[in-house]
Amino acid sequence: MPLNSVNTNTGAMIALQSLNRTADELTATQKRISTGYRVSDAKDDGAAYAVAERVRGEIAATQSANEQLGGVKGLLDVTNASLNNVSDTLKTLKTIVVKLADGTITSDQKAQYQSQVKELTSNIKSFIQDANYNGQNILTPSNATLTRTVVRNGAGDNYTFSAYAALTNIYNNIAGANSWSAESAAAAVTNGGALTQAISNTLTQLNNFGSYSNYIDSQITYNKAKMDAQESGLGALVDADLAKESAKLQSLQIRQQLGTQALSIANSAPQSLLSLFR
Repeated sequence: MPLNSVNTNTGAMIALQSLNRTADELTATQKRISTGYRVSDAKDDGAAYAVAERVRGEIAATQSANEQLGGVKGLLDVTNASLNNVSDTLKTLKTIVVKLADGTITSDQKAQYQSQVKELTSNIKSFIQDANYNGQNILTPSNATLTRTVVRNGAGDNYTFSAYAALTNIYNNIAGANSWSAESAAAAVTNGGALTQAISNTLTQLNNFGSYSNYIDSQITYNKAKMDAQESGLGALVDADLAKESAKLQSLQIRQQLGTQALSIANSAPQSLLSLFR
């Protein structure tokens, strides 16, 4: 190949190839800086992008499960508040029923105690009926199926817990307490008596619903920790090192300037051949 030619400029071709490579690297670096990602689409790294998309899907699914668990947490918290009020009221009711069991009280005293008992039993019924959250009340289930399920994780696994017919198993035991005779009142506070049974049922459900609530809280916390770990792993896989990219950007910009100058020099080389014809 002739070294001095106006038809073929090898130096210019080499300079242009180098400048194009620098421009490609500069475009890739600018993309990383502008997006914050080392892998922002499949063209950057198909395998890493596929893994990242799968992990993002898992994170989104887990987040959705936590939103559902949050709704159940609200329902269980309301239920626990209701049962706590029922329990406190039953304790107060027991003190009045013990007085009704005393056969030596006067008619006026009995009437006053019965009035208090009626008010307390009405409160208990209200606490149960008012335990609503988002249109649901698991203390007054509307059907025979007491089982409730909620999605607990991104894989679609369920957590199952039970509703409770509190009107039937708690309120009905003491619904007629204001009309109890001294003998009935005495029987109600004995082991196995109506009031004792209502208190026992309430405490059992407080334990059950407290356990349900604790599980939901721990599952929500675990899901958040899992998502944090997934986000960390995802970042290590696809995030760009911006400090490194910033340094590389400056280097490439300098290379681009030098490449432009080199191309300019190479393009001007054939001009020197004109001096040979003077």
